[in-house]
Amino acid sequence: MKNNQNSGIHAIAYALGDTLSTNEMLEAENPSWDMKKTTMRTGVKARTIASDNLTALDLGFQAASALFENKNTDIKAEDIDGLIFCTQTPDHILPPNSTLLHGRLGLPDTVMAFDISHACSGYTYSLGIASSLVESGTLKNVLVVTGDTYSRLVHRQDRSVRAIFGDGASATIVSSSDNARLNIIDMSFGTSGRRANRFIIENGGSKSPVDINLRVEPDKNARVRSSNHIQMDGLGLLSFFNSVLPVSIKALLEKNALTVSDVDKFVFHQASSLVLDGLRKTMNISENAMVVDMEDTGNLVSTSIPVALANLQRNYTLESGTKILLCGFGVGLSWSQILIQVR
Repeated sequence: MKNNQNSGIHAIAYALGDTLSTNEMLEAENPSWDMKKTTMRTGVKARTIASDNLTALDLGFQAASALFENKNTDIKAEDIDGLIFCTQTPDHILPPNSTLLHGRLGLPDTVMAFDISHACSGYTYSLGIASSLVESGTLKNVLVVTGDTYSRLVHRQDRSVRAIFGDGASATIVSSSDNARLNIIDMSFGTSGRRANRFIIENGGSKSPVDINLRVEPDKNARVRSSNHIQMDGLGLLSFFNSVLPVSIKALLEKNALTVSDVDKFVFHQASSLVLDGLRKTMNISENAMVVDMEDTGNLVSTSIPVALANLQRNYTLESGTKILLCGFGVGLSWSQILIQVR
């Protein structure tokens, strides 16, 4: 039964890995790595890494608990009727993290709970699903949790990715716009499965199990690539998203009679400073409008956007009517945009 109501973001909280890995630490471990150059390209000086006994589920539980414990959050655990957990590092093949978190939080038995695995575009994809469920009248209050421990998917000698990724989780409540601080105005999505091999872990699934005897050698750029770990075509990803995202974003804005200059803040997935700077210049976004928030956390995958958005709300006074565009992009290849407005 569709009730045609609008939806929005009610509250956000997050939890980060409990260990800090700095660029100085990486250079001490790998003297041949030029971390000054790496810092300039990535914009990352340190990464939050989860200790061995801390999983994405644990971090998600921490984030959700912080959300419900916040005195400013008047929607409580017993009010939740939907739970989406976005992760590519679940605790088990089965059951899904969403059902395990449901149990830990003691949510009602009537909750719809499921996982998605879209990584860097996962937050905006999850918001899109949650918003649709709320606006259709199917659910009232959806808990969107993101959580990844990508540090466990990275080969320790692959400097191209180890210097980038951090671990963290977030929890967001999506509800009707009457309860929301940030109203969801519109959204769009995209997929290019033909290019999926540009960001891939080949081994570990049912087609190709992890090879425990796999031996790897450095490539011509002194990077160690392993089919048991993340293999990322950084330049290929940069080229593709630099071409597709401006077109997709401008189409969404035009649909809503807006231009780039009408948007007050752009919160892109915090991939790297090289990626964000390229998109900013291509789209003619002002430096003040582009949110950059990865220096002390690294690329937090599905959690990068909610952390940046939560910090934006915390550190700045966002007046009513402020327009913010969220944009996730990555594994799949997939991308999505959510246009929101401060109530």
